[in-house]
Amino acid sequence: MDRLLRYFLQEFIRRGAITFTTANGEKFTCGDGTGPHVFVRFLTADAERRVLRNPELALGEIYMDGNFVVENGSIADALSVLMDQPQALPRWAKPYWRLRYLARHFRQFNLRSRSKNNVAHHYDLDGRLYSLFLDSDKQYSCAYFAHPDMTLDDAQLAKKRHITAKLLVRPGDRVLDIGSGWGGLGLYLAETTGASVTGVTLSAEQLRVSNARAQEKNLSRSARFLLEDYRDIPGPFERIVSVGMFEHVGVDFYDTYFKRCAELLTDDGVMLLHSIGRSEGPDATNPWIAKYIFPGGYIPALSEALASIERAGLLVCDVEILRLHYAETLKAWRERFMARRDEAIQLYDERFARMWEFYLASSEMAFRKQNLMNIQIQLTKRQGIVPMTRDYITHEEAKLRRAELGKRPRLQIAGG
Repeated sequence: MDRLLRYFLQEFIRRGAITFTTANGEKFTCGDGTGPHVFVRFLTADAERRVLRNPELALGEIYMDGNFVVENGSIADALSVLMDQPQALPRWAKPYWRLRYLARHFRQFNLRSRSKNNVAHHYDLDGRLYSLFLDSDKQYSCAYFAHPDMTLDDAQLAKKRHITAKLLVRPGDRVLDIGSGWGGLGLYLAETTGASVTGVTLSAEQLRVSNARAQEKNLSRSARFLLEDYRDIPGPFERIVSVGMFEHVGVDFYDTYFKRCAELLTDDGVMLLHSIGRSEGPDATNPWIAKYIFPGGYIPALSEALASIERAGLLVCDVEILRLHYAETLKAWRERFMARRDEAIQLYDERFARMWEFYLASSEMAFRKQNLMNIQIQLTKRQGIVPMTRDYITHEEAKLRRAELGKRPRLQIAGG
């Protein structure tokens, strides 16, 4: 087993420096010796066999079970090496990838009931968990680091401002927020622009928090949140925004999603889609993420989204790629989570805490070392709705900053 493990790992790991200790005590080093040297240990022969059989699924599982240990640094340090190789997958793992790719349509076939169950799996966890690592507004999507030294709270506010600027919201506009989370963006839109916001979510926990926040901020009349599927909401709306929700739609429902958005959007309306994306074409969801974190989820390639947008008759006015913004967001989340890890153990247990740490670290490295990015796509139904150049974004953001100054301080323990 030791010789087989050494052979396959040394074949795969060509960059960095990582030393493995096997369950039998044998040591071997992989990589070209560059960067920080990471030392890891397999505690059982079964953990070694599982990694050789299906590394994408097994590595996270054996870390959760405590059978794969990082002896210096953190799992993020180990993943920084493992996910920065010339080939994204070990050669022996490619047959598993092919099977997952063939089965991806079935795994992402998100009918209404399945979508609701998938959302509940992740978003209806104890609300105190998210308060351990998110910003005070509980923004659970890519922040916008307009300046490298921004705090997480400032970067999340900048994200809301940037999105709102692109929407060109006018007082009284009817705005639909598809996948409204804990209500932060919808409340920001209502408070700073005077819009009438309808947010829809499939999470009962998020719905409860959103409406409580609207009531606390005296915005219940201008910001309402519903437990509703986007396919069932009546329109029309002058503005539609969707942040961090498209990843849960599933590739077979992209046409349904954009056609419904086109039906809901007025002729002079503007839509802004904010989503994680792939830069290297269609793929399959990582099996560990699909099993433990986001069942039914899939990160789209830009080519997959654009094809459905075209079929829906929507016009693409602007595409912005936020490259390392999500890597920095996830780093901040991971550091904040680790600082309060003991509280997560009290909420759940040690295995859950290791699972969440692996989720945040592997996601960060997927953006930092591999092919993930964040995309913002601005859409209309006809030409001439948004300005011809991007200069307006800076102007709109300045207006929103002035509007923010006149509002009460944001809630500090939203949903906590």
